[in-house]
Amino acid sequence: MARRLFRSRAQRILGGVCGGFAEYFDVDVVLVRLLWALSVLLNGAGLRATLPQSICS
Repeated sequence: MARRLFRSRAQRILGGVCGGFAEYFDVDVVLVRLLWALSVLLNGAGLRATLPQSICS
């Protein structure tokens, strides 16, 4: 069965998108949230990656 990217129901803060990425890639959710915050501060790429995932899931 293929793995599927989804929003996490257990690791939710703002929609569970970072938690879903962390579960998919099997990394700590804190690391994903820090990388997301850094990308938002640097060029806004975190918002472009998070909004479609929040809306589509």
